[in-house]
Amino acid sequence: MRVIGTAGHVDHGKSTLVKRLTGIDPDRLAEEQARQMTIDLGFAWLTLPNGESVGVVDVPGHRDFIENMLAGVGGLDAVLLVIAADEGLMPQTREHLAIIDLLDIRSGIVVLSKADLVDAEWLALIEHEVRAALRPTTLAAAPILPVSALSGAGIPELLRTLSTLLDSLPYRADSGHPRLPIDRVFTIKGFGTVLTGTLLGGALRLGDEVELQPGGLRGRVRGLQSHKQQVEIIRPGSRAAVNVAGIERDQAARGQVLTHPGQLTPTTLIDVSFRHLPDADHPLKHNTEIKFFSATAESLGYVRLLDSQALAPGAHAWLQIRLNRPLALNAGDHFVLRLPSPARTIGGGLIVNAHPGKRWRRFNDAVLNQLKTRLSGTPAQRVAQAAAEPSTRRALLMQTGLAPAELDAALSEALAQNLLSTLPDGSYWAEAQRQDVLQRLLRELSAYHAANPLRPGMAREELRSRFRLKPAVFNLLLETQNEIAAAGSTLRLSAFRIQFTPAQQAQIARLMTQMNSYTPPSFAEAAALVGEDVLRALIELGDVVQVQEDVIFAPGIYQQMLDAVYSLIDSEGAVTVKALRDRFDTSRKYAIGLLEYLDAQGITKRVGDARVRGRHATT
Repeated sequence: MRVIGTAGHVDHGKSTLVKRLTGIDPDRLAEEQARQMTIDLGFAWLTLPNGESVGVVDVPGHRDFIENMLAGVGGLDAVLLVIAADEGLMPQTREHLAIIDLLDIRSGIVVLSKADLVDAEWLALIEHEVRAALRPTTLAAAPILPVSALSGAGIPELLRTLSTLLDSLPYRADSGHPRLPIDRVFTIKGFGTVLTGTLLGGALRLGDEVELQPGGLRGRVRGLQSHKQQVEIIRPGSRAAVNVAGIERDQAARGQVLTHPGQLTPTTLIDVSFRHLPDADHPLKHNTEIKFFSATAESLGYVRLLDSQALAPGAHAWLQIRLNRPLALNAGDHFVLRLPSPARTIGGGLIVNAHPGKRWRRFNDAVLNQLKTRLSGTPAQRVAQAAAEPSTRRALLMQTGLAPAELDAALSEALAQNLLSTLPDGSYWAEAQRQDVLQRLLRELSAYHAANPLRPGMAREELRSRFRLKPAVFNLLLETQNEIAAAGSTLRLSAFRIQFTPAQQAQIARLMTQMNSYTPPSFAEAAALVGEDVLRALIELGDVVQVQEDVIFAPGIYQQMLDAVYSLIDSEGAVTVKALRDRFDTSRKYAIGLLEYLDAQGITKRVGDARVRGRHATT
């Protein structure tokens, strides 16, 4: 289904036109009917000559209710800009036209209402004035039709033109991520809470589990209506009334979004592409307080200019907006900014990143280039940028706003262009970011090896923490490269080997001659001979076995004593310190040191003063 909306100055006949087209009075509030002026959003529907059903959103035209108007023009397929032929362009006509342009609504019809009150010459002058105002906007090519809602003159042509216009538009893509920005909340006795809005992104079905954001309240779709007809499914682009079980009337409000659980995360920080209106009174300054509007949501906030000191009227810029309260927003959503006082529209644009994660440093070329890619890059480039950290396909669907088929094509293209890597867990990572992190790790390890040539490598956790990498990201990176080797909890460059100087090698040879004994030098004596760093390197390399703080063995001697332990246990049922000491004519220090080490390794198990085989003993 299609959804159209009205726009235009107060008293120019928008609601009267809607009633003529639909037979429904959109002014539902008693105050609206008493004052004969639209205050809040009104809703109706009509059937076009081709049989298509179209939802209609009627908006207020008075300047005091511009914020209600903004809540009604998001998600429209087309707009009817209503201008009274006897008055022509008025202040709110121009502001509404500017908002239509900022929201990038490209399809519409200009309705010259009350055309029966003017003559042909005056009508031609008004049409000339309107065409000039439309020229720099998205409605530059919009047809202009004179109409009288009272007499019905021009109504058949308007319906035919609207039918042709909507026929030329593609239907909304179904990305599988439904979003219903709430514009009205009410209750129906016996049924409970009803939420209405224009459905975006994906379909809602009877029985769906849903979530209200911000807030995270969960519920279930109990009933669905579109144009007062009960349905089992509502497609994106349609007006929807959703009866929700599990959410109370006072827990929901205009500006929230109904979606599937886990698909939308509220944000208070967004990066945007912004256009300052040419007729703005003053340049936009850094940290100016603003009022932000997107779909049905609004919030006060502050703008942070990322690429300029001040933005002149008519200029474009990159902004980061800090909102005073969380809103459920998506990249690709349009927005409008107004000044709180005096209240006036100053510009708008497109949300490029709904979750930047931090306030960017200003005048940062790398950040600005990333934003440009997000805005105008190819789908493959946008997907690669969205995968700055390892990301699942589902996460990329949410971040990019692409439909599933579009995302799959973009992923294939990005992989073919080496913009993305596929990780062992099936997720994707931008190759540029993966390489950047890898190169930084390699440089860090290289520096570590240069400073510690006799150490086998850096502790795994120390390297990870230096770069504040998430454990999952760090582990995936190590799985997708060959330049870094792991040994237990230690990491080193794959090409790195501990190398001793000729003088150190001579000292090591003398030490190893002395170590070929069952009463070898102590750790302290060995360190005095070769240096503690060299001795620790020998231990790390396995050339020396350290069983206690001050007890060390040559590997061959250690293996002989271990074999003897097994032999004594097998022949005697257990081994004692005295038996091991006597077997090798050594001292209690070495026998106790070896057996306590074997206990700690689970090779032996102490029973009284003897040892038997432990759980890790070999056969």
